Amino acid sequence: MRVILAAALSLALFSAVPALAGPWRITKDHWSEMDEAGFGRFVTALGDSGCTSSQSCLRSAANPWAASEDRAFLDIDVDCAKLPYLLRAYYAWKNGLPFTYADGVSGGRFSKNGNRVVSREDIVDHGGGIDAARAIRAMLENVYSGTFRVDVIATDGMASDFYSPALQPGSIRPGTTIYDPNGHVGIVYRVDGSGRIYYMDAHPDFAISRSVYGAQFGQSQAMLGGGLKNWRPFQVVGARMENGALVGGHMQMTRQRDIPDFSLVQYLGTQPNPSGDVRNARFTYNGASLGYYEYARVAVSGGKADFNPLYELQATMRTLCNDLEDRRQAVDQAAQAGLAARNHPTSIPSNIYLSDDGDWESYATPSRDARMRAAFVQFRRDLGSMIQLWVHHDPRIVYDGQFLKADLMKVYDAESRRRTTTFLSTDKRPVSLSFTDVTQRLFAMSFDPYHCVELRWGSDGSGCPDQDAKRGWYQREQQARNEIERDEQGAATQLAGPQDVDIRGLIASMPDSLPFVQRYPGD
Repeated sequence: MRVILAAALSLALFSAVPALAGPWRITKDHWSEMDEAGFGRFVTALGDSGCTSSQSCLRSAANPWAASEDRAFLDIDVDCAKLPYLLRAYYAWKNGLPFTYADGVSGGRFSKNGNRVVSREDIVDHGGGIDAARAIRAMLENVYSGTFRVDVIATDGMASDFYSPALQPGSIRPGTTIYDPNGHVGIVYRVDGSGRIYYMDAHPDFAISRSVYGAQFGQSQAMLGGGLKNWRPFQVVGARMENGALVGGHMQMTRQRDIPDFSLVQYLGTQPNPSGDVRNARFTYNGASLGYYEYARVAVSGGKADFNPLYELQATMRTLCNDLEDRRQAVDQAAQAGLAARNHPTSIPSNIYLSDDGDWESYATPSRDARMRAAFVQFRRDLGSMIQLWVHHDPRIVYDGQFLKADLMKVYDAESRRRTTTFLSTDKRPVSLSFTDVTQRLFAMSFDPYHCVELRWGSDGSGCPDQDAKRGWYQREQQARNEIERDEQGAATQLAGPQDVDIRGLIASMPDSLPFVQRYPGD
């Protein structure tokens, strides 16, 4: 019902916007605040719709122009880097807005020192309108994750398509992009009142998933352009008006110093950081020292990020279970493609995270799994921090009960039973894993698409027909399964072993109730 209401609301919000059919005619020389807000509503509607691919998103009722669209145009499959560009250009077409994009960058997908924009394509009406479908498809051929990998500080040369926004209410909004320098991109579709940033992302198999921004994206050096990024403002200059449309001209990009909410806080921190190294960044809000992700949430909410431990526990478990469901679909696709039945290759890519090998890129899940492990690890840390805030009577904790430990345990156990992940074993039996089961298996779950489904889900391999060679690969890949972080070139950070993600154990270890605090003399 909520999805239906959201779709109906989105249609009402768009009803005042005329849908342009036929050629792309540019009727405005820049994107206004109202245009940005309209784009945000468009992205929110798609995000809330639950669509599972770019095709299903554009064909869904959440797209107010779907019914009048050329159906052939809607059959577009895109990966993570192309999805934000597709949505932005499509909205521009339908609303008479100008568009430009970097169609060439120096470096590549994983350049060590970041990229520079070396060429730009302005979508210009030369008279008679623009062939929108052709222009958008040409754009999609030229943008990729390396397009996002541009130094956010550099002011020399051509401007990038994005800038680094301030972490404040309104600056992080639907339509904001998120770039992981390890080669992944998401687009924000909702920011709630408590500062949670919800995003959707596409994958090499073109499936779209949804999650909440956090440690799975890692922190980036400014020169690699990672993190939260807004579309750079620009204006059409030198055009002439013909029959209500702008013809000719070119796009003039806005300089960073002229963007009101440009900020480098996400890279440098809120405290002096002469080194400019993100690893030395320190964050405080109203005098309180915070970790980066906690700071981002508090700052984006405008300081309204109170924490109800029961709600945070339930909401995060549900988000992680959605991530697990997305992973299940990816594992199923590898099984359906028959990779588990094949002999294991004699080698795997030298960099398992950055390979563009066909089957490995399409069906292996090392990056997806590393992001998920990072999210589980961060979940335990965040819950541990909330428990400590409660112990110390911090006013940011919103809880009116008396026995937080017991209440947390009730919520956890109920969600763990309810949010199960079910897969088919090799002999086609359904196997269900509770949330607790997953925490116990998380660092044993294989990302290798040539392994049987039992190993993909971290079992001991009982009933698994994999030959000895595959078991050998499973053992050799254990170190990679321990990773939760990779460096900017995708190389794994070496860790001694699996990290602690035992959420239930953390709850069980907390005090049963708060110690008495003497608040007034004589009490």
